[in-house]
Amino acid sequence: MSADRKDLEKTAAERAVSDFLSQVAATPKRASGGAAGRLIFAMDATASREPTWDQAAEIQSSMFLETQALGGLAVQLCFYRGFQEIHWSEWYQDSDALLKRMNAVYCAAGLTQIGSVLAHAIDEASRQSVDALVFVGDCMEEDRDRLADLAGRLGLLGVPAFVFQEGRDPAAEPVFRDVARLTGGAWCPFDAGSPQLLRDLLSAVAVYAAGGRKALERYGRERGGAVLRLTDQMTRKGA
Repeated sequence: MSADRKDLEKTAAERAVSDFLSQVAATPKRASGGAAGRLIFAMDATASREPTWDQAAEIQSSMFLETQALGGLAVQLCFYRGFQEIHWSEWYQDSDALLKRMNAVYCAAGLTQIGSVLAHAIDEASRQSVDALVFVGDCMEEDRDRLADLAGRLGLLGVPAFVFQEGRDPAAEPVFRDVARLTGGAWCPFDAGSPQLLRDLLSAVAVYAAGGRKALERYGRERGGAVLRLTDQMTRKGA
């Protein structure tokens, strides 16, 4: 690959990250009355995700660390795998407990069940406020119109979906973008070779869920470097 092409790809990736964080910053955060933020962390656990599952399990624990001073974060793990198998956990406010739960999960071949994830999020939000849905996946094998309908219903409940796409499957990308757009959330690609970037992006969403845009601005200042530059861009856009 030529140096020029590498530079173009790097620029495109940076632009995608910047756009993602800008949308996070511009997303309205509902008042929670001082309670911990509530975030559903949903993952594709089909066979294609097996090489990066352990990495994602370690990365998610950072979400808790960044939100402790904001009143904390309650996270529910949701994942699907195999034949019509979908699971969701209790709500955790302890990173070690959630990490232990994730480490007990194994990946299994099967079709995607993104619709079931969205339907579950709708059920949860109908019972009690949910501040955000995070979804991490790499492919989509479902009816696009059905997913759009479910995403729209989730958006009406005020739950933004922040969709992280591993790789760039051309069939999945427009659907993932639709889900993010219809819920008022954001979409962002990532690759397995950038674990720190994914860690920072997940932490940004967690900070938003726990404390809103002002907390996100502080997170950028404290983190510094590339994250500070990106949060500066998004807070100008979201102002």
